[in-house]
Amino acid sequence: MRVLVTGCAGFIGARVAAMLIERGDEVIGIDSMNNAYDVRLKQWRLKQFSRAPNFRHARVNVVTPLDSEWLFVDGPVDAVVNLAARAGVRDSVANPAPYYETNVMGTLRLLELCVQHDIPKFVLASSSSVYGDSQGPFKEEAPTDRPMSPYAASKIAAEHLCYVYHELHGLDVTVFRYFTVYGPAGRPDMGIYRFTRWIHEGEPILLYGDGEQKRDFTFVDDVARGTVAGLTHLGFETINLGADHPVTVNCVLDHLARHIGRMPEIQTTPAHAADVPATWADIGVARRLLNWQPETSLECGLEKTSGWYATNRDWAVNIQTR
Repeated sequence: MRVLVTGCAGFIGARVAAMLIERGDEVIGIDSMNNAYDVRLKQWRLKQFSRAPNFRHARVNVVTPLDSEWLFVDGPVDAVVNLAARAGVRDSVANPAPYYETNVMGTLRLLELCVQHDIPKFVLASSSSVYGDSQGPFKEEAPTDRPMSPYAASKIAAEHLCYVYHELHGLDVTVFRYFTVYGPAGRPDMGIYRFTRWIHEGEPILLYGDGEQKRDFTFVDDVARGTVAGLTHLGFETINLGADHPVTVNCVLDHLARHIGRMPEIQTTPAHAADVPATWADIGVARRLLNWQPETSLECGLEKTSGWYATNRDWAVNIQTR
């Protein structure tokens, strides 16, 4: 199978690309390598598989027209996995335009690419943010018409575009709604990366709210495995990928402090208006359609995340988190 993976240097994109490479697929990776967060993380991820014979990549922004000659030089593409995105609820409030350019217009360009070149399968990375402040567990059929951030609104718009292209052109589409993904080499703007670094370095922790907000923290390998499983004929499906086990942020801090062996100093600030109080994935559809369920416990996932930081501390300590 030949798969175009967008955002191949991103947190989830790199793990999806690696799993496809490991199972023997040909992977064409593209990534803009933008500076939404420290590029050194993206470069580290790419190095993990950049020498694989069944992988090639280029620095390409999905918002711009794709070089079809380069893309199809080795033959037709069987699927597009669109993991290129501007992510982050809070940043989208301050600077919404890039979110629509990448998440909506980028998705539209890729859908058009599929139609023009007869690519039969499209996978979209969406987000639990589309559920707004609904009460969990969130089911895929729950209303998504009241987003609480430009990021969430952009993801809903991308989902709608996918449905239109399925209806008009028969494109086989799987939309995955990811729930608070964490793990080694994660995004430095997300809580678990920041908490891990701050505790290791003895720095004060900046905590939004009182820490009692709940998140359905999901380990990146579980999410990548589910995404790869979605590369099958499903028609049009929207599928949650989450741990189905929400825990408080305070619980995460306790686990990390015990594992690292250092109690952190915590500085609190008011919760952000775009933050929801809780997320919780109903994963019944993933179990039924993909035979998927999470395999990594929170304790194990946090240990792996902390271990990665300790191993890469010589350069990871300089990654900006604020």
